[in-house]
Formats: sequence, C-alpha cells, structure tokens
Amino acid sequence: MFCFQCQETAKNQGCTVKGVCGKTADVANLQDLLLFLCKGMACYTVRLRAKGIEIPEVNKFITDSLFMTITNANFDINRFITRIRMAQELRNSVKERLLAEGGTLEGITFEGASWSGETEAQMHEKATSVGVLATENEDVRSLRELTVYGLKGMAAYAEHAANLKYEDIEIYAFMQRALVAVTDDTLSAEELTALVLETGKYGVQVMALLDKANTSSYGHPEITKVNIGVRKNPGILISGHDLKDMEELLKQTEGTGVDVYTHSEMLPANYYPAFKKYAHFVGNYGSSWWHQTEDFEHFNGVILFTTNCIVPPRKSSTYADRVYTTGASGFDGFKHIADRKDGRPKDFSALIEHAKRCAAPQEIETGEIIGGFAHNQVIALADKVIDAVKSGAIRKFFVMAGCDGRMPGRNYYTEFAEKLPKDTVILTAGCAKYRYNKLPLGDINGISRVLDAGQCNDSYSLVRIALALKDAFGLDSVNSLPIAYNIAWYEQKAVIVLLALLSLGVKDIHLGPTLPAFLSPNVANVLVNNFGIAGITSVDEDMKLFLSA
Repeated sequence: MFCFQCQETAKNQGCTVKGVCGKTADVANLQDLLLFLCKGMACYTVRLRAKGIEIPEVNKFITDSLFMTITNANFDINRFITRIRMAQELRNSVKERLLAEGGTLEGITFEGASWSGETEAQMHEKATSVGVLATENEDVRSLRELTVYGLKGMAAYAEHAANLKYEDIEIYAFMQRALVAVTDDTLSAEELTALVLETGKYGVQVMALLDKANTSSYGHPEITKVNIGVRKNPGILISGHDLKDMEELLKQTEGTGVDVYTHSEMLPANYYPAFKKYAHFVGNYGSSWWHQTEDFEHFNGVILFTTNCIVPPRKSSTYADRVYTTGASGFDGFKHIADRKDGRPKDFSALIEHAKRCAAPQEIETGEIIGGFAHNQVIALADKVIDAVKSGAIRKFFVMAGCDGRMPGRNYYTEFAEKLPKDTVILTAGCAKYRYNKLPLGDINGISRVLDAGQCNDSYSLVRIALALKDAFGLDSVNSLPIAYNIAWYEQKAVIVLLALLSLGVKDIHLGPTLPAFLSPNVANVLVNNFGIAGITSVDEDMKLFLSA
C-alpha cells in the first residue's frame, strides 16, 4: 500500500505497511481500486452528459464511493469487495448506454474503463498497481492527488446535502469531469493547477448547497449553551456529521426512555432549532474524534457512527459490541444500519433496543459550552461586532477552523488560543475547536471570544462572515480585514475547505501542524508564492507574526 492523504501519514511521507489510521494494506489497496473504477466509469458519463443524459444512480455511486475512501470512514474489507463488483457492473452498463446513444469509445484509453476481475484474488492483485504511485512524476502526482482529495471532501458534503434532497447536477458533473482529467497524461502542470483551483470553486458551491440544505431543513443555528453533563437514562451517542441521521434517530427514540447525546463533529446539531424540541436530546458527551477510545468506554451506551472519524477499538475495549455504523462508514465487526429505501427512514430499532439494555453514561465532566455562531447569527450581530472593531475593543479575528488530531504537537493550538490577547476573537468550525472551546476565554462587550460556526463544512459560514465584514467596512478584499488564518488540518474535508478559501482569493493561510505530505516541493512552492501558504513554528513566534501584520 501507499497512502499519504491524511496529516498523520507515517513520517509525513506515506503509510506503506498499515495506515496510521488503522486501515490494513488490503483495505487501502481496494480503496485505490474502487477509485480506479470510478475514474473509468466517469470516462463514459462525461460523454453521456455531453448528450444531455444524466444518470442519478451513477452520480450517487461515485459520490458515495469517494466518501467511503476518506480517512477513518470505512475499514470493512467486505464492503469494498462488494462495491468493486457493483462498480464493474455499473460501469459496463454505462458503457453500453453510451454506445446505444450513438456515442463512441474512441480515445478512451484509461484502463479503469475496461478492466474486469471477478475473483477477490484478481481484485487484490490489480489493486496493488493502481494506487497513488502509479503516477511517476512527483509534481503531476501531487496535483492529481490534491484534486482527488478535494473531490473526496466535496463528495462528503454533497452526500449530506443529497440526504436532505438537495442536489446540484453541476457539482456531480465537475466531480466526474475532474476524475477523468486526473487520468489524462497530456495535461500540463499549469492545467492541473487550474483544475485544483476549479475544485476549490466547486468546494464553495457544495458547501453553500449543504448550508442551504441544513438551514432549510432545521432552521438557522442559534447561539446555544450546550450541556456537557449526563442524565440517568440509558443513552445513544451519535458521532459523525449527517444531520438527516440525527433527525431520524431523535424521532425514533422519542418516548423510548433512551436519551441522545452528540459526540465530536455532531456537537453543532445542538445549535439547530428543529432538534431543540426533543426533550430527550441531552447535549454533548466527550471531546473530538480521537478521544473516542476513552469516551466510549465511559459512555456505557450505544454509539452510532454516521460518517468518518472511526478509531479502531483496542483489543481490551469493552464497547466494540455497542458500536453501529451507517452510510459511508463501516468497520469489520461493527453492526451496520442499512441505507434508506423507497423514501423510508433508516431503521434504528435494533440499536434503540440495544441501548435500553445498557447502563446510563458515566459523567466525565459538567457544565456548558457555547456555540451556534453561524453566518446568519453573526451577521445579525454585525453592528455590535463592527462597533467593537472600530472602537478597538476587537483588534483582530483569528480563523482557527479545521480538524483535531492525535499528534502531541497539536497542543500548539490550545496554547495559541490561551496566549491570544484578550482583544482578539477566534472564529472556528470543525473539531479543531475542542482544543480550546472549553477554556475560560471570556467575551468582549458580550461577544464570545470563541465563535463556533459548527462542523467542518460550516467553514462556509466563516467565509460568509468575512465577506459581510468586508462589505461593511467598504474594503476591496477580504485580505484587507483584520483576520488571520491559523488552520489545523487532518483529512480530505479540510483539503476542500482550504481549496475553497484559495479559490476565493484568501491569502496568507497558515496550515499545520505539518504541511501535507502529498504536496511536492514544487507544488508547495506554487502555493507559497501565489497564495502565501505557510506552516506553523512556535506559538510565540507565530503570535508575533500574526499580530504585527
């Protein structure tokens, strides 16, 4: 195997024996093979789309497949074997459809458009030769993978929106066109760089779509104090990102005597008005994704993963038999809840009955944390914020969005937040906030010093806020605002957020705790020279740099 798509990749070079995330070489290779076949399928759909033919089944399959290969999403080898067989069948049917519509196969030379393997042995053999290193040129490889990882993040957001019946055909069309483009050996580095930035453009579009889906379905997030204590009823802990799953779980648990708690990136569900009506929705339990091996032991109840951020349980774990997955997520040994069929909700009855037999959660902390500062809420406070800036009460905003992770160096972000002057405000989204959202950082004239917009996809809210402030101050560019960007990254959804910011012209973003291993030196230099991308150093040095700008 060779995988370097996440921030924790071995030696910041690449995982070659087993993923630091826990995935085996066989799973990693089969993920590569699935993407190989999706690229081949896209060779046909791009030509069919030119004829005005859209195939919803293919759009969903490719989107879901990209999502399944995100870091920490799915470790279940049998799911990938099944899906690879499905990919071959669907690809072949799309090929026949193209021919039936008078299309031609001329010029389609990518092997993923034709390769077939019926046995598992054939799949495993082929999988070892179609991964990242199949592209020999380091710079071409870097640009291709930067695009693909952006597409994976885009797919995650597109799937969440589609679950709420919000879709944008342009997004599907771009994703498939980009999958074909990364197989094209005639494209120059300049053309691939343009493709990377176009990926960012569609990243903005997909985050706007998901924002519309979430707020239209559940209302705009409100400033909310979220309970982090527990009650005495048995509970279900829901993790991941999918709000449709959250809605269906709350409906099905109502009146059962089972409480529902959020974990990690599901915390922002507490901010939506539609979910507040459920009396058995208690609050948030625990911390970010990588703390789950401790949090789940103490929770005592059932855990539901709706998306990525799974950490393989330890052999000594007592909670593994209480974990369920659904959607793109999966792990060998965890029970899986099937997808919706014919418009009916998912059936969570098995895990609800399981939860009833469990003890109540063990209390690990008490109190409240505040959030709900998405764009609609902050823009409503715009006059107050602008007055605070003009009076000098707020000197600077720091965007500290992104992902949390296990590396010891990530203590940097906690220390950075603690050392920020009291006349500064943190704008955050994603699980990076767990590094500082429970710190007593106070407020400025009633404005919280940590403004949590929500999940990683809600980084779109931070963009909306910045654009609103730019207009309010009559500036020509968001880069003229008193805003600094100190972003932590971990996986591919952070990649699409970064590309989205670059496509909007945001410059001087600091990215840590390490720069991505998939950036070749030459590609990294392009980002540094054109966009001012930089890494992090020490808290004191970076603080001095940011505050002097």
